[in-house]
Amino acid sequence: MLAVLLVHALAALLAPLCVRVLGRNAFYLLALVPLGSLGWVIAHWGTTVTTRMQWAPQISMNIDLRFDALTAVMCTLVLGIGALILAYCGRYFERDEARLGVFAAELTGFAGAMFGLVTSDNMLLLYVFWEITTVLSFLLVGHYAERSVSRRAAIQALLVTGAGGLAMLVGIVILGLRYDSFLLSDLLAASSVPAGSAVSVAVGLVLIGAISKSAIVPLHFWLPGAMAAPTPVSAYLHAAAMVKAGIYLVARLAPALAQTPPWHLMLLPLGIATMLLAGWRAIQVHDLKLVLAFGTVSQLGLMITMMGVGTPDAALAGLTLLVAHALFKACLFMVVGIIDHGAGTRDLRELSGLGRRVPVLCATAVLAALSMAGLPPLLGFVGKESALGALWSAEVLSSPVRLALLAGVTVGSAFTVAYSIRFVWGAFGGTANPGHALTWHAPGPLLLGPPAVLAVAGLAGGFDTQSVDRWLSPYAGSLPGVLDAHLALWHSFTGPLALTVVIVAAGIALFLIRGRIGEPAHPRLGNADRGYDAALRAMDRLSLRITATVQSGSLPASQATILGTLIVLPTVLLAVGTRTGVRLRLWDSPLQAAIGAILIAMALAATVLRNRLASVLVVGVTGYGCGVIFALHGAPDLALTQFLVETLTLVVFVLVLRAFPAEIAESQGTAFKFRRALLAIGVGITVPVLAAFAIAAKHANPIWQAIPDAAYRIGGGKNAVNVLLVDIRAWDTLGEISVLVVAATGVASLVFRSRRFGSAPRAADSPNYDPDAVSWLPAARLLDRRDRSMVLQITTRLVFPTIMVLSVYFFFAGHNAPGGGFAGGLVAGLALTLRYLAGGRYELGEALPVDAGHLLGAGLTLAAGTATASLLLGAPPLSSAIIEVTLPLLGQIKLVTAMFFDLGVYLVIVGLVLDVLRSLGARLDKEIP
Repeated sequence: MLAVLLVHALAALLAPLCVRVLGRNAFYLLALVPLGSLGWVIAHWGTTVTTRMQWAPQISMNIDLRFDALTAVMCTLVLGIGALILAYCGRYFERDEARLGVFAAELTGFAGAMFGLVTSDNMLLLYVFWEITTVLSFLLVGHYAERSVSRRAAIQALLVTGAGGLAMLVGIVILGLRYDSFLLSDLLAASSVPAGSAVSVAVGLVLIGAISKSAIVPLHFWLPGAMAAPTPVSAYLHAAAMVKAGIYLVARLAPALAQTPPWHLMLLPLGIATMLLAGWRAIQVHDLKLVLAFGTVSQLGLMITMMGVGTPDAALAGLTLLVAHALFKACLFMVVGIIDHGAGTRDLRELSGLGRRVPVLCATAVLAALSMAGLPPLLGFVGKESALGALWSAEVLSSPVRLALLAGVTVGSAFTVAYSIRFVWGAFGGTANPGHALTWHAPGPLLLGPPAVLAVAGLAGGFDTQSVDRWLSPYAGSLPGVLDAHLALWHSFTGPLALTVVIVAAGIALFLIRGRIGEPAHPRLGNADRGYDAALRAMDRLSLRITATVQSGSLPASQATILGTLIVLPTVLLAVGTRTGVRLRLWDSPLQAAIGAILIAMALAATVLRNRLASVLVVGVTGYGCGVIFALHGAPDLALTQFLVETLTLVVFVLVLRAFPAEIAESQGTAFKFRRALLAIGVGITVPVLAAFAIAAKHANPIWQAIPDAAYRIGGGKNAVNVLLVDIRAWDTLGEISVLVVAATGVASLVFRSRRFGSAPRAADSPNYDPDAVSWLPAARLLDRRDRSMVLQITTRLVFPTIMVLSVYFFFAGHNAPGGGFAGGLVAGLALTLRYLAGGRYELGEALPVDAGHLLGAGLTLAAGTATASLLLGAPPLSSAIIEVTLPLLGQIKLVTAMFFDLGVYLVIVGLVLDVLRSLGARLDKEIP
């Protein structure tokens, strides 16, 4: 199963290249991928196959795949119809179609994502594939991005299904915690449903995700809008694959959760309402694709009703309907694509006489429409009869509920018969209208072949019901109860057969009076699309009002709101809910008290000083004081990092302050603000109080006691702090350095405005450069004599190599001693800063003539690439894989892959410092007179 996923991913990556080389014929090559995968499915039919691969076991994020009876059915539809759709694309699109390579990649990738969705045993992994299909659907629906209709439809589908997916994720998390497992197989194997309302809430949230994906009322409106997509997308995603994901999820969970309170309450009424509402709309619209779209919504309502009943007979009927619908609806969408391709219109009022022009296409459409209408001898008839029979005998439902469901399905099926006849008659019936000359481009056999295969498959399934029953009944037998039903074309004269006669007669009558059921100019019934627009407008207005209230444009007001919340909310909760006592030691030694007093004095001084540089310096003293406290508490790594960061921060402040007056002007000064002072005091008291209560609330052994041993045993290093950064919490570090890259890029972009990339200028770039001049530093001779400091230049010349060596030492020693990539990078940055201060902006280019962007990119790439390297060496991603080798002369060498992650951190920090010096230093030097 992993191989199938990887092959689809590789095919999606290569699809643009294939299309560029082979043109639209590349679709035939790509069709071999799902077709070959279908061969694997057929070879393993009837068996249970599982795949387990650890990814992040601590959070249950493992690649757990399972292939069973239900999965086999879904995979056959996803891969088989996917192969036919790709082959259909080979002649549907013109040779000069724009963005065809990207479209091919997205469609191929979607087939793989659907395969991953239906084979996922881990619910969290299922959600990942669920959202991948959502994103790919958004891209495929919006393929014609230059059209506003396509953009709106894509965004609408993304918002509705994405919101439903988020609700489903919350339900999955609750279910996983209540069942103590995120595996579907464990959930289905549980002997009982855990007690409590949490499971009911979780089931309701999961069902919201299912009904949003399968376009069930009231979230049905996105599917008709998605008809703005190319027809192959409608045939695959909106008939055979993606919209079946919700049905599949309900079917998968039914054996375990069908008896929970929300199950029947949500699925049965919504399913019937969907069937009736969408069936009514399908009779009104005139676009062939919209007829099929509303028909799809109607039949999805029927399918989710049958899956929601929760009996084996209903499950067998629902699965039969699912297979039949995928066959005939994908076929009919492709037929519509051929009509649109050949006639240039899909309007029922403009089409006439096509049946005589293209008899093969007409026969294909008639077969599929007969199955859609539920008429013999097609598979759709078998599914509909099974559905009526299952509802007739569903003893888990009360008699009124059974009668209501039977009545709803009967009326909905009558609508289905009516719009099926309307589709065939409108597209192929009648004679050519002499007053309206319809142009026609005859389709070739390669375009007719895929829908014909699906139509014949529906006919074959109707005749060979024994084989279909043998394929589908294993899943139905997994539900609680006894499977009494079996699939057959003829069950003798029964109640369901009598209902079928009523359905056909009512459907014909509805077709005959279709002229009286025209689409109103301003439809009210079922116009959820207007409700969607109204909801978006209401949210826009609400967000504007909230923003206008909370974000008034005043920075002090915004800060006061945030800090006031920080004070009030925790204080009230502590006062009302805490029962924890707090015991504090004011200090461990008098030296700590002395440092604390200095910090308080410096903080107060920063509020009254008018000289900008002096204010920055006293704030820096508070930072250095924190570093001293870290050192006194036995944390040399933290102290070293604090000192280095504080020093570099002071340099950056000084570089920026050069562009400001030294003193704060009298006009800019402010009087004493009592409320601000009170707010500051409140925050200062609240933060340590919260910290004290948090420490006192701990009852278990602190985790820090286990970190040193875990660092050496798992990460291969004695420096627990460094191992935490590059191994245990490397994902956090990767995110943090990514933020640093973005911040550096943003600062440099703001300063340079027009040209962000490039290295710092070198001495040879200056018009005053004299190669024969002698100086302690290469570019120092370019400084004005008044700005030169001979002592600083000589010191820099002597100290710079030593600092760089120290930087390299910190990098290599950091895994077992104080240091690491972060500290080493900061030291190297300080060395560059010294060169810049001593020799000016041209000296920076002489010290490191490299584009800072290249260093940032290389560091981020190296750090992220460590994830793949760890996997290849058998370790979890972004964790340490230890390689031990014995070399001649050198002896035994232990190499930890985390070193390469640390090297990436080192390069990012050096690149950050270089970017800051190049933008806030060298660039401002050029602009400040």
